Amino acid sequence: MKLICSQENLNRGLGIVGRAVSNRSTLPITQNVLLSTDHSMLKLSATNLEIAMTTWIGAMVEEEGTITVPARLLTEFVSSLPSKNIQIELEMGSGVLKLSCGLSKATIHGADASEFPPIPTVDDGVSASVAPPILKAAINRVVFAAATEESRPVLTGVELKLGGDKFSLAAADGFRLAVQHGALNASVDTNMKVIVPARTLNEIGRLLGDQDEPVEIMMSPAKGQVLFRVTGSQTIETVSQLLQGSFPNYEQLIPQTYETRAVFDLPALLRAARTAAIFARDGSNIIRLHVVPGENGDANGKVIISAKSEEVGDNEDEVESETIEGGEGKIAFNSRYLLDVLSVLERGKVALETTTSSSPGVFKPTDSEDYIHVVMPMFVQW
Repeated sequence: MKLICSQENLNRGLGIVGRAVSNRSTLPITQNVLLSTDHSMLKLSATNLEIAMTTWIGAMVEEEGTITVPARLLTEFVSSLPSKNIQIELEMGSGVLKLSCGLSKATIHGADASEFPPIPTVDDGVSASVAPPILKAAINRVVFAAATEESRPVLTGVELKLGGDKFSLAAADGFRLAVQHGALNASVDTNMKVIVPARTLNEIGRLLGDQDEPVEIMMSPAKGQVLFRVTGSQTIETVSQLLQGSFPNYEQLIPQTYETRAVFDLPALLRAARTAAIFARDGSNIIRLHVVPGENGDANGKVIISAKSEEVGDNEDEVESETIEGGEGKIAFNSRYLLDVLSVLERGKVALETTTSSSPGVFKPTDSEDYIHVVMPMFVQW
């Protein structure tokens, strides 16, 4: 192998695939990154056996070759170099990678590429295309609701469902449920649903950034794998293992009716909830919401948001409601769950639908029917 590439491109490429480098030493080779030449480009690959990431960077390739080297060492060395061209050379059979950039030189002892786990490919299955902003927003609104404990592995994933010209993401951890629907760039012929690890979608969300080109999704349940291909200034392929099992039938968990529906200005409600969370920290993380309709049939009203701790103190805040349907409502939430859903909605108006203080509360943005978030209540004395 003998090639020249820019420090900037190599540094960016290593930063991308480094997200898939294994932190565990059960298989030490997975702490390496695989370097190989591919059609006059330098191909970088890494895998932790659950997720594999590959990207390509431009290079002037003089001699073909491949090797794996410790990812952390290579990444830290390259990031320390000046923004100039890097010369990379591997003598046949030596296992030693030589790098030079300006006046800086290094040799890194690698391992034969044959020892590296094969990077999976997904070249058949159900394919779909999604606009990056739509997919990124859907991931941000859903993935945080997936479980982090492994007691029910299926809940550590997000159900990805394709059908017609729509897709949906759904996550639940036993205390809350988030569902987001979105549009595909083109209809798919086959309805499909798989469970993608939440960690994978977190990585995809990071990669999307300011991407403009459509994201290609290729699902192959037979292989138990899904591929996300991000193109644009740089092509990035991420292949992930799918989670096996049955995702809960979440449609049954979404309340179809309500006794009270109140619409609030989201920034005002979020500010009050954050203030209450300061006191809720020492009070079992409970925030109470008391929806009070307007007097004399007035559609306007308010919500009284409060939290208290026997040791620290208490607070109470009021947020005016734009409209309230139904009667008075009382419900209490875990402060983290409340802040999580209000934070991802970001702006605009939000509707809170409640039935009783012991029934789930439902949050929906008022400008779209594509998102719904269900939160189980906390049981408190009113």
